[in-house]
Amino acid sequence: MSLFLASLRFQLRLAPSSPGTLQVWATAPLFTAVFLSIAEHAGRTDLTSYAIVAPTLMGQWALALGIAGELITEERSQGTLEAVIATPCRLSVVVVGRICAVSLLGISAMVEAWLVAGLGFGRWIAVPHPLVLGLALLANASAMAGTASILSSLFVLMPSARIVQNTLNYPLYLLSGVLVPLSTLPEWLRPFGRVVFLSWSADLFRSALDGAAVSRPAERIAAVLVLGLSGYAIGAFLLDRVLRRVRRLGTLTHT
Repeated sequence: MSLFLASLRFQLRLAPSSPGTLQVWATAPLFTAVFLSIAEHAGRTDLTSYAIVAPTLMGQWALALGIAGELITEERSQGTLEAVIATPCRLSVVVVGRICAVSLLGISAMVEAWLVAGLGFGRWIAVPHPLVLGLALLANASAMAGTASILSSLFVLMPSARIVQNTLNYPLYLLSGVLVPLSTLPEWLRPFGRVVFLSWSADLFRSALDGAAVSRPAERIAAVLVLGLSGYAIGAFLLDRVLRRVRRLGTLTHT
């Protein structure tokens, strides 16, 4: 736990001035304005919550995926990756701690989206279920870190993580119902969307912003946490196997 907290604090100090965080803070209001403009033009003011939830999850995932790749890439380019791996500390814990830090910072994208909806479009969204929303945001940040850690093993093997980062973003947003409801996807795709934690998080966020009572909040939050924990377990296993392989082949510092 001390290693996790140390990694989290370290990344929290670095993240506010990093290009990735600044990019998310700059693009979240723009995405919100685009989505709200589309909803307004279509006369679908009932979709305002979608325009707030989508930039939030998009920003958090972009930050999580970015640090999962940049962490390995930067350590390798600076020649410190061997030293990090040589320590008795588990690299998977360091990775998850640092990703969790940027995922928590990504929550600020929801505040930005909420302000854009209110100040720019006069759509001040109430939060009738603040406890559910708060717990869902924390559970989602944890699941972000666990799931993104799966890709760290791939980033160790690849000279550059940029291709993977740029490829995975928008297909995942569509598959998980972040941009549009899962019900609008082809029927054969919907079960795959439910395997992605983002679909559960998106539904929870929207329910928390809806005036109706939230159905089965504990079970849905648990689903997000279980999927995130499963991601961490898979990521830790793969990272351990990959590190053994690159040590054996002597390709750890391949650039």
